[in-house]
Amino acid sequence: MNTTDIIENYRRFLTGMEIMLEEPDISVATTPSKIVYTEDDMKLMHYIPTVERPYPVPVLIAYAFVNRYYILDLQPDKSVVRKMLDEGLDVYIIDWGYPTGPDRYLTLNDYVNGYLNNAIDKIREISGSDKITLMGVCQGGTISAMYASLHTEKIKNFVALVTPINFDTDKGLLHVWAKSLDVDKIVDYYGIVPGDLLNVGFLLTDPFRLLIDKYVGLFERIECSYEDIECYRRNEETVRNFLRMEKWIFDSPDQAGETFRQFIKDCYQKNLLIKNQMKIDGHRIDLKKITMPVLNVMAETDHLVPNEASLPLADAVGSKDTETLVFPTGHIGIFVGSKSQKEVVPRIASWLKPRSLREELEPGKSEQPRGEIPEKPVEKKHEQPVEELLEVPAKEVPRPKRRTRRAKG
Repeated sequence: MNTTDIIENYRRFLTGMEIMLEEPDISVATTPSKIVYTEDDMKLMHYIPTVERPYPVPVLIAYAFVNRYYILDLQPDKSVVRKMLDEGLDVYIIDWGYPTGPDRYLTLNDYVNGYLNNAIDKIREISGSDKITLMGVCQGGTISAMYASLHTEKIKNFVALVTPINFDTDKGLLHVWAKSLDVDKIVDYYGIVPGDLLNVGFLLTDPFRLLIDKYVGLFERIECSYEDIECYRRNEETVRNFLRMEKWIFDSPDQAGETFRQFIKDCYQKNLLIKNQMKIDGHRIDLKKITMPVLNVMAETDHLVPNEASLPLADAVGSKDTETLVFPTGHIGIFVGSKSQKEVVPRIASWLKPRSLREELEPGKSEQPRGEIPEKPVEKKHEQPVEELLEVPAKEVPRPKRRTRRAKG
């Protein structure tokens, strides 16, 4: 690199920092909602429907304990939640909050059979539906699988989105590191495991892209000539989008120590869940008891939850109505990439709609179902990605042992 390149890069850096320091509006989670239930740090939020008659079976989204739920509602044009509402679904989400102090003693049982179960009962009360759709995301999907196996009578559909189920893989650094982690020493020392400590681990799974390359790319994109006003306006929005992502990445709640201890030991280190040997409060989790319809959605280039960790779900459950979709994107791109709204959520919604009717409204009955009917088919496009987080249509994974049923439009 010559002197001219160094000067030019430094000038770009100063330009980028000047824009970033102007404190632009970086509001997140803007889809209208109301809190309908609280318990300790946990909040249950109900999003205001955007159609006149939503489908009668509500959807509860359970995100991971790490980072925050609003990656699913980052901004209006990058919102899984908003798109699901527009598809006619009735959406709730759990905000786990920020564990502190005495929360160090909360166990997986407290989360699965306590907070999650109570939230689901509240949704059943509000909606009048005996069963709900449970959509678990990342670690939240693992937790949701545990719940679905223990409380089958309350779950009509189970959707797993980038969810680890089989932890015996060396395809991702996170899985490799967790196997040798001295979790007892960490929990005994901290009690409440610092979220920043965990976040450093996630960033180090792909350090160049997550810590350096993204900033270089930002400064290159905001280059403008002196009098190009439109370019400066575009820059402001580019920086807002960038800072929203940064806000989410570094918004890392601490973890309840005892929950973290059991999750690491039983899942990552002993791989008990897929073996049907894991227990919560003395009750064995048998994935074969998950007999409701199951949709498993994965990201092909996921660096945190490799496909090898998610793919076995379909054969692990007892359901005869399963479908597996793989989208060629990354762990975060599946939520906020430019085609998430166009491909990922519509495919999930098209699977859910015919399965989101109460028993008395199921196909073949005289009463018309709710929602936006007829369902609009999703066009299959074959385009090459033009940026890292761009999605194209999902690939269906062949099932030699059990033929999956496709949702009908």
